Amino acid sequence: MKKHSKGGAKQTDVVIDVGDGAAIPKTSDRGLVSAWRISFFGAVAILAYLLISKPDPYLRIFKFVPDGILVTFQVTVYSILLALGIGLVTGLGRISRNRLLNLIASTYVEIVRGVPLLVQLFYIYYALGRFVRVPDMLAAVIAMSFCYGAYMGEVFRAGIAAIPTGQTEAARSLGFNRAQTMFLVVLPQAWRTILPPVGNEFIALLKDTSLVSILGVADLLRRGREYASESFEYFETFTMVAVIYLIITLILSKLVSIMEERLSHHVK
Repeated sequence: MKKHSKGGAKQTDVVIDVGDGAAIPKTSDRGLVSAWRISFFGAVAILAYLLISKPDPYLRIFKFVPDGILVTFQVTVYSILLALGIGLVTGLGRISRNRLLNLIASTYVEIVRGVPLLVQLFYIYYALGRFVRVPDMLAAVIAMSFCYGAYMGEVFRAGIAAIPTGQTEAARSLGFNRAQTMFLVVLPQAWRTILPPVGNEFIALLKDTSLVSILGVADLLRRGREYASESFEYFETFTMVAVIYLIITLILSKLVSIMEERLSHHVK
């Protein structure tokens, strides 16, 4: 976004960083740090209160969903690892001088980012099903990584573009070819810039894994729905599911915050 001032004053570039991931509690934003503490300890207190004061049904629900939490993390980890590979290839394609590769990568990004994730899940699941029987878990991982690969591609592109051109010129002057320059010089430096947004995408992906329950994957939400359909305790069940999701997300956002701070200190 460009911000222009009157009277021919110098133009200022304004970067607005807004995503669908978690709000990362940075020490520079005291309000957000305080909000994180209130949210986290409040969620833990609510969870403890429900489990102790009302074990029926909250304790029974809590014992019913742990395997769903494990599946949620499995889908998240497998998807983010595959998405990183897709994102690297896409990011390199987006900055490639080869017009065909650039066009393919750019088109992939535009199409994926223009179609809702839920639609992609349905499409990939049933499209693959026409040719080969794909297990629900594998279909979910493929769909999630295919979608997030486009976002990761933009993260890699931005991270690579942030490296000063002087680094590339210096490497080429030492006799490195383009591939060596990219993988031995540019990417190791770009990784410091890429890592924090990758952590944020990891959190966003974890939240979006709730959508894979429609494919029959027994994640946290799916297990909650199964319990609610048997007991008809919908309010209690989804209260517990929401609190668990919140606690997990807040823990991960704090870990990403710590990682960002350590990287910034290391760079300084």
